[in-house]
Amino acid sequence: MPTHFVTAANIKHEDFPWCHVEQMSNPEIVGAKEILLVRATFEVGKAHQFHVHPGREEIIYVIAGEAEQWVEAEKRVLKAGEMAHIPKNTPHATRNAGSTPLVFLAILSPVEASGEFTVDVYDQEPWRTIWSKVV
Repeated sequence: MPTHFVTAANIKHEDFPWCHVEQMSNPEIVGAKEILLVRATFEVGKAHQFHVHPGREEIIYVIAGEAEQWVEAEKRVLKAGEMAHIPKNTPHATRNAGSTPLVFLAILSPVEASGEFTVDVYDQEPWRTIWSKVV
């Protein structure tokens, strides 16, 4: 049954090769229909290479650490309290550029959208060439 309050007891945890994700707002947990919220933790040096969300826009809001954030071919290093907006279907990548864990909130909307949630594009040009210069 969805709730209006999220605590440690009802957060859904997932692990990916690049980070640990805590789902905090989705249809299952809070009954959200328009917005998703996850807290992501990237260990030092970890990265989510270039990808797109075809049907969703995203905000990445840094809580702790430093995010080397790419939106298309533009890069910024974001610190706590800073954010990036990624429009629908826009290639972007995030890397922990600091010496401590990177923690950020990813806010995506809408919940339901046609097509895949995430599509990797890191093996396509120009993203493959850009990324080869990053690491």
